[in-house]
Amino acid sequence: MSAGRPALRMGPAELVQAAAMARRFYLEGKSKIQIAEEFGVSRFKVARVLETALERDLVRIEIRVPAELDAERSDALRSRYGLRHAVVVESPPEGEDASPDPENLGEVAADLLGELVAEGDVLGLAWGRSTIHMAAALDRLPPCTVVQLTGVYDAGTAERGSVEAVRRAAQVSGGEAHPIYAPMLLPDPATAAALRNQTGIARAFEYFDKVTVAAVSIGSWEPGISTVHDMLTDEERAHYASLGVAAEMSAHLFDAAGRRVGRDLGERCITVEADRLRRIPEVVAIAGGRRKAAAIGAVLRSGLVTSLVTDTMAADYLLTEFTPGPRPALDRTDPDE
Repeated sequence: MSAGRPALRMGPAELVQAAAMARRFYLEGKSKIQIAEEFGVSRFKVARVLETALERDLVRIEIRVPAELDAERSDALRSRYGLRHAVVVESPPEGEDASPDPENLGEVAADLLGELVAEGDVLGLAWGRSTIHMAAALDRLPPCTVVQLTGVYDAGTAERGSVEAVRRAAQVSGGEAHPIYAPMLLPDPATAAALRNQTGIARAFEYFDKVTVAAVSIGSWEPGISTVHDMLTDEERAHYASLGVAAEMSAHLFDAAGRRVGRDLGERCITVEADRLRRIPEVVAIAGGRRKAAAIGAVLRSGLVTSLVTDTMAADYLLTEFTPGPRPALDRTDPDE
């Protein structure tokens, strides 16, 4: 800067030089040392010029994400709940989408899986409307094995639900598919145990310990919001409600504090065990909507989930009305390390 000139005032030569330095730094990715050598000045002078370029509005830095993504809420949610990834999308205008999970959650989750899954991974998909929507939206996945983590809601609709989701993901990735042709909930533990020993189902279960990325859904304990709730009798629902169940994920029940309750239900279910879920490096939950918000918070408290795709309505509740509470630290190995 010329002596006596106001700190932010730049002459034409200085403006041209500042523009050139800014281009080298912001667009060409050159370091301040490289720029200093090119222009014959100190790196401290380069730093001052770049700072002045910002102050003079010669350089504008914009952080832009697609309109449907809420970057501020996403970062706040990730930090508040100790998540590895949190992606918040705009909720549909009130009254436009009455479904528990807006369909755009699946589309965004599909893009997230495209980032998280690496070649050679084993991708696990649990039953859920949101995971089915996600699989339908997949358009890129590196070569990986895809395994079903739970039985289906209704064996008669398997081809249109979890089984088809697994096949779709495997088709996109070009990898092997290991579906489970069995109901999620059985009448008694003996029937469930017998099914687990059937060849095809046993083969899928063998992959559970190899899963590196899993996608799961979350349900709150009310009709139409939890498939497990809907599969039980009135007497069974009342029993589990008396235990304080607030959320369900992959046929595992949780109270509001994130503690597992009603563990006997798991003995009747075809599903990945909670301990195995906890060992999976990346577990992505896909759930949104105000009716699921408290259930999402309960599952987050359990420590079984590492990442979340949700919407602004649920995120606002989780950020303002729900207290995270004690939660186990993420001790899984970061896939990027």
